[in-house]
Amino acid sequence: MPKNSNISNPVIRRLPRYYRFLGELAKQGISKISSRELSEKMKLTASQIRQDLNCFGGFGQQGYGYNVAELRCEIGKILGVDKGRKAILIGAGNLGTALAMHINFEKSGCKLVGIFDSNKSIENNPLGDLTITDISKLEEFCKKHNPEIAVLCIPKSATKDIVDRLIALNIRCFWNFSHYDINIDYGNIIVENVHLGDSLLTLSYGVNNLLSEE
Repeated sequence: MPKNSNISNPVIRRLPRYYRFLGELAKQGISKISSRELSEKMKLTASQIRQDLNCFGGFGQQGYGYNVAELRCEIGKILGVDKGRKAILIGAGNLGTALAMHINFEKSGCKLVGIFDSNKSIENNPLGDLTITDISKLEEFCKKHNPEIAVLCIPKSATKDIVDRLIALNIRCFWNFSHYDINIDYGNIIVENVHLGDSLLTLSYGVNNLLSEE
């Protein structure tokens, strides 16, 4: 499985869909599938699927297709779902609480090990399998547990200070819901920005165009 920094972002963003879809096929008892059959189910071209997978060395056999379980396992390894990277969540408000309660971090290669908030009135409150820790204890906790990923569910105005602290603690990977562009201040990091408002606006654009055609 080659490590290739030149793999395009669209290919990378299709990998979770392959992984999820192959899981659904496995649950249906399907053990093998051709690129043509997979393309019909996923509404992609067979050529696109082969090109995507060839970026990581290629899988499957001529005349046989893909072994569903094996291909899902290989894509899982590419995505790092077997790594169990330690993650912390900053911000235990409505969004942070929803993520802690309803996102299965372990299925996505992470293990949530700490939840932090600046609201002292909720310190030590249970949240899922963890309890909320005051943000003042961030450095102490991180030096002890060495998390690699931070999930940011905090106001934009508070983000730079928190990120500065996290970077100093050698955290370089962020799942960022804060709307603050971390990459402006730091270059050698991995950030997945989630702008829920942008997603809704994209839907609005599609609705507007669909209804305009009617």
